[in-house]
Amino acid sequence: MHQTGWMTTQPKPALTASRILVADDDFQVRRLFATKLKEAGYSVSETSSGRQALDILRSKRFQALVLDLDMPDTDGFDVLKAVRSEMPHLRVLVVSGYMQGQLLRAAEWFGAQGAIDKLSAPDTLIETMHRLLGDS
Repeated sequence: MHQTGWMTTQPKPALTASRILVADDDFQVRRLFATKLKEAGYSVSETSSGRQALDILRSKRFQALVLDLDMPDTDGFDVLKAVRSEMPHLRVLVVSGYMQGQLLRAAEWFGAQGAIDKLSAPDTLIETMHRLLGDS
């Protein structure tokens, strides 16, 4: 909630309660992303593992996945390949602390609809997710 003079405004909620899975092995980053997405009106689940992400995605329907490319148990690109093969409807936003042009192109080639680096993610996450899900 934001105070603007005498008016109080709420953050713009998502038009639908889209379900988003956040998969990142860094607890603080994962919690930050989940909190921001929940504040925007999304229903959010979290996992710290690429393998767990695939298990969760196979058992429940989600509209989007926020996927860290660098996780210890499974390479994010392997998760992305499995998602593209098994869940073509799922929108995927990849995040990395090392988002460079070549990595971005590779993520898009593997089927991600968007990519952001972790440093800019707190400022661009919600806008990017609205765009990916058609909520804007």
